[in-house]
Amino acid sequence: MIQLQRVSWEDPGKKFFVAVEMDSTQQLSDNISELAIFKCARVWIPDVEEVWKSAELTKDYKNGDASLQLMLEDGANLEHKLDPKTKNLPYLRNPDILVGENDLTALSYLHEPAVLHNLKVRFIDSKLIYTYCGIVLVAINPYETLPIYGTDIINAYSGQNMGDMDPHIFAVAEEAYKQMARDERNQSIIVSGESGAGKTVSAKYAMRYFATVSGSASEANVEEKVLASNPIMESIGNAKTTRNDNSSRFGKYIEIGFDNRYRIIGANMRTYLLEKSRVVFQADEERNYHIFYQLCASSHLPEFKNLKLSKANDFLYTQQGRSPVIDGVDDTKELCNTRNAFSLLGINESYQMGLFQVLAAILHLGNVEIKDKDSDSSMIPPNNDHLTKFCELVGITYKDMAQWLCHRKLKTASETYIKTIPRLQATNARDALSKHIYAKLFNWIVEHVNKALVANLKQHSFIGVLDIYGFETFEINSFEQFCINYANEKLQQQFNMHVFKLEQEEYMKEQIPWTLIDFYDNQPCINLIEAKMGILDLLDEECRMPKGSDDSWAQKLYTHLKTCSLFEKPRMSNRAFIIQHFADKVEYQCEGFLEKNKDTVNEEQIKVLKGSKFDLLVELFKDEGKATSPTGQAPGTGGRTRLSVKPDKSRDTSTKEHKKTVGCQFRNSLQMLMETLNATTPHYVRCIKPNDFKQAFSFDPKRAVQQLRACGVLETIRISAAGFPSRWTYQEFFSRYRVLMKQKDVLSDKKLTCRNVLEKLVQDQDKYQFGKTKIFFRAGQVAYLEKLRADKLRAACIRIQKTIRCWLARKKYMRMRDAAITIQRFTRGYQARCLAKFMRRTQAAIVIQKYQKMYVARKHYRQKQAAALAIQTILRAYMARQKYLALLREHKAVIIQKRARGWLARRWYKRCLSSIVYLQCCIRRMRARRELKKLKIEARSVEHFKKLNKGMENKIMQLQRKVDEQTKENKSVNERLAGLANTYTTESERLRGELGRLRGVEEEARSKGNQVNCLLEELEKLKKELSTTQQEKKIIEDWVQTYRGEMEKMVSELKDQNGLLKKEKDDLNRSIQEQSQQMTEKMARAIAAETQQLETDLNEERSRYQNLLTEHLRLEEKYDDLKERISKPGHRRTDSTHSSNESEYTYNSEFAESEEGSRAVEDLTRGMDTSLTLKLQKRLTELEQEKQSLRNELENKEEQFQRARARDESELKKVRGAELEYESLKRQELESENKKLKHNLAEMRQSLLGGTAASAGAPGSPAYKVLLDQLNSSSEELEVRKEEVLILRSQLVSQKEAMQHKETMTEVAVHVEDISKLKDADELKQAYIGLKDTNRLLEHQLQTQRRNYDSEVESLRGELQNVKEENNRQQQLLAQNLQLPPEARIEASLQHEITRLTNENLDLMEQLEKQDRTIRKLKKQLKVYSKRIGEMGAGQAEGQTSPGQMVDEPIHPVNIPRREKDFQGMLEYKKEDELKLVKNLILELKPRGVAVNLIPGLPAFILFMCLRHADYVNDDQKVRTLLTSTINSIKKILKKRGDDFETVSFWLANTCRFLHCLKQYSGDEVFMKQNTSRQNEHCLSNFDLTEYRSVISDLAIQIYQQLIKCMEHILYPMIVSGMLEHETIQGVSGAKPTGLRKRTSSIADEGTDTLDSILRQLNAFHSTMCQHGTDPELIKQVVKQQFYFIGAVTLNNLLLRKDMCSWSKGMQIRYNVSQLEEWLRDKGLMNCGAKETLEPLIQAAQLLQVKKKTDEDADAICSMCLALTTAQIVKVLNLYTPVNEFEERVSVSFIRTIQTRLRDRCGSPQLLMDTKIIYPITFPFNPSSLALETIQIPSSLNLAFLTRV
Repeated sequence: MIQLQRVSWEDPGKKFFVAVEMDSTQQLSDNISELAIFKCARVWIPDVEEVWKSAELTKDYKNGDASLQLMLEDGANLEHKLDPKTKNLPYLRNPDILVGENDLTALSYLHEPAVLHNLKVRFIDSKLIYTYCGIVLVAINPYETLPIYGTDIINAYSGQNMGDMDPHIFAVAEEAYKQMARDERNQSIIVSGESGAGKTVSAKYAMRYFATVSGSASEANVEEKVLASNPIMESIGNAKTTRNDNSSRFGKYIEIGFDNRYRIIGANMRTYLLEKSRVVFQADEERNYHIFYQLCASSHLPEFKNLKLSKANDFLYTQQGRSPVIDGVDDTKELCNTRNAFSLLGINESYQMGLFQVLAAILHLGNVEIKDKDSDSSMIPPNNDHLTKFCELVGITYKDMAQWLCHRKLKTASETYIKTIPRLQATNARDALSKHIYAKLFNWIVEHVNKALVANLKQHSFIGVLDIYGFETFEINSFEQFCINYANEKLQQQFNMHVFKLEQEEYMKEQIPWTLIDFYDNQPCINLIEAKMGILDLLDEECRMPKGSDDSWAQKLYTHLKTCSLFEKPRMSNRAFIIQHFADKVEYQCEGFLEKNKDTVNEEQIKVLKGSKFDLLVELFKDEGKATSPTGQAPGTGGRTRLSVKPDKSRDTSTKEHKKTVGCQFRNSLQMLMETLNATTPHYVRCIKPNDFKQAFSFDPKRAVQQLRACGVLETIRISAAGFPSRWTYQEFFSRYRVLMKQKDVLSDKKLTCRNVLEKLVQDQDKYQFGKTKIFFRAGQVAYLEKLRADKLRAACIRIQKTIRCWLARKKYMRMRDAAITIQRFTRGYQARCLAKFMRRTQAAIVIQKYQKMYVARKHYRQKQAAALAIQTILRAYMARQKYLALLREHKAVIIQKRARGWLARRWYKRCLSSIVYLQCCIRRMRARRELKKLKIEARSVEHFKKLNKGMENKIMQLQRKVDEQTKENKSVNERLAGLANTYTTESERLRGELGRLRGVEEEARSKGNQVNCLLEELEKLKKELSTTQQEKKIIEDWVQTYRGEMEKMVSELKDQNGLLKKEKDDLNRSIQEQSQQMTEKMARAIAAETQQLETDLNEERSRYQNLLTEHLRLEEKYDDLKERISKPGHRRTDSTHSSNESEYTYNSEFAESEEGSRAVEDLTRGMDTSLTLKLQKRLTELEQEKQSLRNELENKEEQFQRARARDESELKKVRGAELEYESLKRQELESENKKLKHNLAEMRQSLLGGTAASAGAPGSPAYKVLLDQLNSSSEELEVRKEEVLILRSQLVSQKEAMQHKETMTEVAVHVEDISKLKDADELKQAYIGLKDTNRLLEHQLQTQRRNYDSEVESLRGELQNVKEENNRQQQLLAQNLQLPPEARIEASLQHEITRLTNENLDLMEQLEKQDRTIRKLKKQLKVYSKRIGEMGAGQAEGQTSPGQMVDEPIHPVNIPRREKDFQGMLEYKKEDELKLVKNLILELKPRGVAVNLIPGLPAFILFMCLRHADYVNDDQKVRTLLTSTINSIKKILKKRGDDFETVSFWLANTCRFLHCLKQYSGDEVFMKQNTSRQNEHCLSNFDLTEYRSVISDLAIQIYQQLIKCMEHILYPMIVSGMLEHETIQGVSGAKPTGLRKRTSSIADEGTDTLDSILRQLNAFHSTMCQHGTDPELIKQVVKQQFYFIGAVTLNNLLLRKDMCSWSKGMQIRYNVSQLEEWLRDKGLMNCGAKETLEPLIQAAQLLQVKKKTDEDADAICSMCLALTTAQIVKVLNLYTPVNEFEERVSVSFIRTIQTRLRDRCGSPQLLMDTKIIYPITFPFNPSSLALETIQIPSSLNLAFLTRV
């Protein structure tokens, strides 16, 4: 006997009850006989409406009582009578703190009402649709779209243990994915449930999770194809039912294949039992398959016109359900999605149209009307429209199909008969053909979907997702329900065995004694169905019988299976049977079983379809055998062929599949499925439908409990409850029940401590068992321990309350005593004042009353007098009106009588008239019927029919002739109209231009005439004014004398007014100053706000730019990986890590920029109109002409170049200065023009990117105008640049030759002078040798010039040849374009010409760059030559004083090295040592070891000193290669060791330092303010590296982002454990019971990450960055990003974990946040913004701790949680779970109040914070005070080849 102890507890002060003694026969149930139950115990009692209802005992129960006295939750009293036989007591209710648990196995009492109540609380109150039940995930359909399936949720569940997060379908998918990778074993996810429970959606989300987490192993986007199969299968296999708008009417098992790296490589789908009957019949409020309605809704589209479809209500197969539309579903849009999915899976447009053609044919076939010909035959009316359309669509003849729809062929041994069939059989045959075609089409689509999803790589493992129908029972159950329930019996058996196996493995693993228990085994029910002589076997046998029927099969069932206890015969029916399934009894109706099992189709109909001209239809039936009947013979021949005839083995193998019945096929496929599932690790998802009305978050207990019984959830509970359902690790038990232990009981060994304490607390040792790592409890023991814990905590609370209340009471008493004395004093004074005041008021009141009474009496009298007069007036008026109304009524009565009598007379007349007409109609109808009968007889004659048809044919031919003639006339008229329109347009344009010119001439003449008239008028006016002025002068002189006196008076008055105005002015000035001050303050506030907005916009722009850099880096890495894959061994690849922001001086990226520009131009030209195209073509021809003229000029310049070589030395001296100046000016102009072109290109790109694609090419748009401007300016610039390039080339070459000629002539002159001075033979010999050397040098120079000339001529010839080839290619292209349509011709020519111009532009840009390099080289040569000339001149001067010295001194100059004291802070290296420099300084430098002892930023300083030397010697190639190698090497080392934090931090610090050096020594005044004078001398002198600074800044941003990812990768595993799970404050909260799926322990074991681990890691990050010399501002930004990540991850996990949302956990979080703030304070980083990033987490913790009851609390929460979104606040309130009994749950009404008050708050609807956000990074300028000349290079760097300069 196994005894269970069931316990419960209630509110403080109420009694606790214990029930002992359980009968052995009822040991697996909580419904047990108990000795005593005390008052206030809460129980569950059965209820008709709610299934189970909660009640509370109002009276103690004693053994032997026949009933219980209960009080329901609504306050009603109830007497619950016990079963007199069993005396079983009702189920006990779980404690409140266990209600709403994530796992049902965590409940102390495991029974049906507890499970149902827990699901209801989670679903209704907490809006949680997922719940664990052991290994099963229970999913309740919310009938509402929830925001819990986004990518952020997927990322949150990825990598997590299944018990660490709240229940979710993603958690099951992650567990399957993880076990597949860990155990190397295939997995299966079995999703089952009723129709409408959400199976398809759950399976879809599971597949989406795999596609998102695993990705694809190839570039074929296999995961997208796997997801794309869903809309296809939903459209052809789903339909609307009364229970579900998108019900799957077939089962499917999808195997998602993975490679050895666990990435998706393919998939395979298997389908089961398609509901074919739905094609031809639908019940009320149901629909056919979605695809039919999608086609009907899209019938208006042009590509579907040939399908000849119309509305869904026009077809029989889509109108029977009378519900063609689903609310909120657009069938046209759904068809578009289906077609896109087909395209994605590789099913092309032609195949799609073929599929739609077959589907349309099925609809037309259903509308074929079959009529009775007689009782045994039927017919199709001739020229049936729908049959005609069907035959046209499937490519068959009308005659054959009409024949075999109404006939069938009977075969005998000798003859073949064609027999007519009645209308009902013909209709059934038509429907059977429709079903057969649809089934073939369905299988074809599934086959091709599998082909598209097939894996190209070797499959390593797979995860199967089974979406299959759940247990079904309806009022009428047929063959489909029988097969469905049979499949569920098999799945339930597999489920039971797996659950039992897991339980047994757990106990064996923990070494606990395990006694085998009896559990329900449904093998007898399976045997009843599939065993020999079982239901399926008898059904197949009856199908083989020639005259088998449903009735005879039913009698066989009654005969053979009557002894089976699971089989019953209904009392009132002989055509039904009952099977006792594991879930419920189901009664099946035998009608239709045989027909559906046979699934027969007329063989001749199949032959007709096989002869179709429609290829797709032939392909559908290519595997169709000759026999479509399971018997393989014609009905009516009698006997069983398998007994009388021995078939040939070869034929038997070929037709074996066709002989199988539907039941046999389903049994075999089910057996294969079970074998697959048994070979995998299963994961179970049970979908529950909460109500039948599809109402959101509405829970029907009746429907829910039916499904819980049917899906095996309660069986899991029963098996778990039979043993030890509650399981705790020793650490969890110690943490939770530490309060029950005394100090002396706590030992160092926690396992021994738990043993000792548990033996004291629970005396019965059978109630628990000690395993290796866990303690196992019987049902109810956790509740008992929780009660003891609560009592202990309650006693402690009472003692604390007693002490505090005493202190508060005394304090309150002293305060009240002092207050009483003060109140008495003030009260007595107040009373005296009140008495005096009362006496004064009494006297005044008497006087007031006297006058008031008098006034009232007078007013009352006047009111009465007025009322009497009014009453008299009203009464007299009333009497007069009454008399008037009496007279009026008499008059109206007379009129009514007159009208009524007239109406009666007219009505009698109309009746007589209608009777006469009716009589006439009857007589005429009789005569017409006789005539009609005669006409029908005549119409049946063939001659009459031919006469009618002959007339109609003639009329049709005449009409056709007229139509053709009319069409020809219309075409000719249209052509004439088009010609006239063109002529009119041309003429109107010419006349309009002439008219405009004439109007301009007319306006000019008119303006001239107006000017002459105006001048004459002005002259007359001036003459008149002169005469009037003279007269007025005299008058004024007289008036002045009189006016002077008046003015003197007015002056005095004005002076007085002036004084007043001055005062007003002063007042106004003061007011203006005040207003200006106010305006200044207002403007300051506005500027501050605008500045803040600009800063926000700037940060957003930085963030977008940095995100683009991240994407660019990712694409670069992907490109490198691809190049590594395809590159051959030994092949040297070009480095692809070029930045997209480089100029033509960086990374040689001109070609990349030109490609980008050409792509932008090509994208723009796609949207241009025809007018722009014509303009561009015209412009292209002009450019061709200009190109030819440029080449002519080029030849002329070459001739000038030849003539320039013959100029003498004197002319070269004169023009040398001018040429050099002209050269420098031209170079500057070229550089400025180059920048201008860049600016124009950037402007064009911005305008192109700024506009939409639709408006990009519209005339008048910005992109249109910019393109025209750019084309015009580029053509002009092209001409100018070519001319300047040629001029510069000729001048530079001539200058070079002149310099060489000058040197040669100088040397010759020196030697000639020396010859005259030689005196002996030796000197003559030496002079001769010198002359020979000079001649040899001149000869060599002449040969060099000749080679240069030949090479230039050759290049010009090559260019001429290229021009000729281009011309030929243009002519060919023009000829090709002329053959194209006008639109395609314009577009093709435009794209080609713009591409050609772009290429020419690129060539010219390359030539310009070469010329720039040549100029710089020549400048350096000029410097050297000028220096040599100066030294030679000095040598000549010395030679004049001492002639003998000239022989001994060398001719070439000598380089004198600098002394050490002149060290300029530069490092020189040879070109071949550059790779060694990069290798030793970057690639092989390790941050640990050598780099730790270096000066911070030393590699950056060394690189910059090398760069300075390259700048000093003016070597642009060296500068470029050094910077390119540096950047590429840094990228390479980061790619190689990007996961090492120290490496990334080290190179981030050095990259920033290198960037600061480029700024500090750039020569810009902005960056030189903090430099010393010595540092200013070290500034770069020859090159402007501004563009390189932007490239290096981008590199620094990429390194920063890599650093953040590296830190996040290190911190992520620590955050949840350290911030949430670990109890930093011990004893505040203990872990609650967690059920089967254990979570990570919150107590710090060895190896568990704690808050200290996080702080230590942060210290390590900070110290490493400081050691590497990272800028302080950069460290602040890094810390801010770290804290944001910690806060976001913590908050996201809090929002997804119900067990973490409690008051005590809020306190733990706030303490942890305070520790992080303390760390910031210690590091001096409080002002870096990191604290603000933790604000959402802080507010969430505060939300867990504040009161959540009243409206005031709601206001406080709304004002407090400003950093949280509405969704986050509501989620935390829904998840809030009491850990102790002192806490209370948040009511649903309070949550609704919060939602109402936050309705207007604007914010993101997203639930989780985005952990991928990276704040925009900035690099503030931080100059170094370190002098470059003081830097010493350590020998450990192996840089001895560097030379200090």
